[in-house]
Amino acid sequence: MIERILVVGAGTMGSGIAQAIAEGGRQALLADAIPGAAEKAKGRIAVSLDKAIAKGKITPDVKEAVLGRITALGDFKEIAAGTVVDAAVDLVIEAITENAAVKKELFSDLDKVLGPQAIFASNTSALSVTELARATSRPERFIGMHFFNPAPIMKLVEIIRGADTAEGTFEAVRVLAEQLGKTPVTVNEAPGFVVNRLLVPMINEAVYALMEGVASAEDIDTAMKLGAGHPMGPLALADMIGLDVCLAIMEALDAEFGDPKYRPCPLLRKIVRAGRFGRKSGRGFFDYHQ
Repeated sequence: MIERILVVGAGTMGSGIAQAIAEGGRQALLADAIPGAAEKAKGRIAVSLDKAIAKGKITPDVKEAVLGRITALGDFKEIAAGTVVDAAVDLVIEAITENAAVKKELFSDLDKVLGPQAIFASNTSALSVTELARATSRPERFIGMHFFNPAPIMKLVEIIRGADTAEGTFEAVRVLAEQLGKTPVTVNEAPGFVVNRLLVPMINEAVYALMEGVASAEDIDTAMKLGAGHPMGPLALADMIGLDVCLAIMEALDAEFGDPKYRPCPLLRKIVRAGRFGRKSGRGFFDYHQ
């Protein structure tokens, strides 16, 4: 049974995953390459739980129990050196930048210090699970576990089988997802998996419509909400996901399929180069500074 889980990456996704794990009754160890980032993330989780208390969704006792199951670790270099995390980690979930080389370096380092029983999972949005697994000595114990933002609320988790993922690994992670109150869907590795293969090209097309002057950002989103029944317009959704993440997914689809229909919109590249990543930077297709 998976009980002790190391989450690497204390950004929006990593902290959300750690909160979901703790709310599901498991121990979450939260780490980041930036010293102090994990402790700050735990503070953000506390604020999130305070909001839930104010809405009457949980009690203060529940908040304290959840926070008690989250351990914010120190400098990630200490973890890679094996001085912080011992061998008793059942699962590691990577939630760092969407860059294959950086992820592989991380998994290679962790492979050297974590016990052989540990399952390795990536929260990648679109990268090859099989390729990432080759950076370790345990490809049969490697899997994709793709949460959606905000992780404590969104029910879906894509469970992605790599070429060498063992059935026991898949089953253990599927059961964990259900025990965390999530709904897992089984995915055989393919570029973008299921959701992002369908969703992000739609977002990319909305950016093309904006670039070509078909309509304003506001009207594009209104059209899709009222005309297609979407709860959120594609451009506002892109801002929530992160425009850098959307671009990385389109680039992965473009590289894997080699089909022009997956070419990232030049306007998307331009906005990302300007440092406008959406909600997390305060500005994307819309301004969030108000």
